[in-house]
Amino acid sequence: MHPILGQKPAPKDDGAAVGAAAAALIKDSSARTFVADVLEASRDVPVLVDFWAPWCGPCKQLTPILEKVVREAKGAVKLVKINIDENQGIAQQLRIQSIPAVYAFRNGQPVDGFMGALPEGQVRDFIKRLASGVGPSPTEELTAVAEEAAKAGDLATAAQAYGQILQDEPQNPAALGGLARCYMASGNTERAKQTLALVPPEHQNHEAVAGVQAQLKLAELADKAGDTGALRAKVQADPNDHQARLDLAASLAARGENDAAVDELLESVRRDRNWNEAAARKQLLILFEALGGADPAVQSGRRRLSSLLFS
Repeated sequence: MHPILGQKPAPKDDGAAVGAAAAALIKDSSARTFVADVLEASRDVPVLVDFWAPWCGPCKQLTPILEKVVREAKGAVKLVKINIDENQGIAQQLRIQSIPAVYAFRNGQPVDGFMGALPEGQVRDFIKRLASGVGPSPTEELTAVAEEAAKAGDLATAAQAYGQILQDEPQNPAALGGLARCYMASGNTERAKQTLALVPPEHQNHEAVAGVQAQLKLAELADKAGDTGALRAKVQADPNDHQARLDLAASLAARGENDAAVDELLESVRRDRNWNEAAARKQLLILFEALGGADPAVQSGRRRLSSLLFS
């Protein structure tokens, strides 16, 4: 059962079949089999050759990344690994001076390559250029499904997709943030907090995580704010009652009236931008983070805030 969603994980593929498929895409080679494994094989699909050695620290970082991205390419490329300590002749012939070194072969000829332990994104880009057809990873596909479902208001489907990601990547910050946002949208702030508690310290500033944290801050402000009607009356009675105006903005945001909330906070900035250590601007930035940069209220609000601050 998934610890958050309480759902059974999807059935796994047969282990033998998965192992056979991986072996067809990724293999160790040597001087004896280099022609068949690399030169001849590259006439069908591009072949990456990973030159490594047991004593090479960066090799230990790069090889798992290469294996992951090659598997995700689903046959568009193959990976051959060669230990240069055991195959010094090949290394000398290809003039390899440092490792890790990756050579790409197509039609029996080296066509591209790189040296050093590149990050996953750059490795993915390299393979995309080589294969001209590497599709999105399973995680990227599930994330797209979850985001579309969330936009459509289908929180159950979105939560299930995020949960599937977390089965394989329990600390994925985008999935944890997305799942927490689903809980917030359903009104379950406690489950949202529990989900955010699973985010590792190094991912606390991830956009998806920070957005939900901002939502929680706004929810806390709204709980303390009081009745919307009463707050609106206070602001009308005294337009310079900044605390009432900020409370009104929090209450409006909690009701989904985001444009109106932005209007109130901008009005407070216009009247006295420095009141209570720029509290209105700070609350406005929390609201922007909670809504996300693509929200029209955020895009308009940022332009208007800049105009106020720099006019």
